Amino acid sequence: MIRIDALWLATAPIDMRFGTERLLARVVQVFGAAQAHHGYLFANARSNRIKLLLHDGFGLWCAARRLNQGGFEWPRGGADMATSITLTKPQFDALVLGLPWSRLAQMQTITHL
Repeated sequence: MIRIDALWLATAPIDMRFGTERLLARVVQVFGAAQAHHGYLFANARSNRIKLLLHDGFGLWCAARRLNQGGFEWPRGGADMATSITLTKPQFDALVLGLPWSRLAQMQTITHL
């Protein structure tokens, strides 16, 4: 089983033709290095495709998902912004299913009060 300790959501869109090496170059550009057991999520400009780059401690894994209808709820920064967002496990699960994951964070905050 692949261990994931942290997930990062890139807000700037990427070209879905990017493979593992170009995604890794983007991660290095933003973070300085890919951390072991961290996943990095990217989306295209229309937010109907996502890619996950995962460093498992030994190598890299790349997974892709596409929605035939609608799009993923994706926060956007400018194309020149190198920003990212940390996701919780429930937020990630909702995101890859195409559900409104940002509302999940609000509901979790309310239930903890």
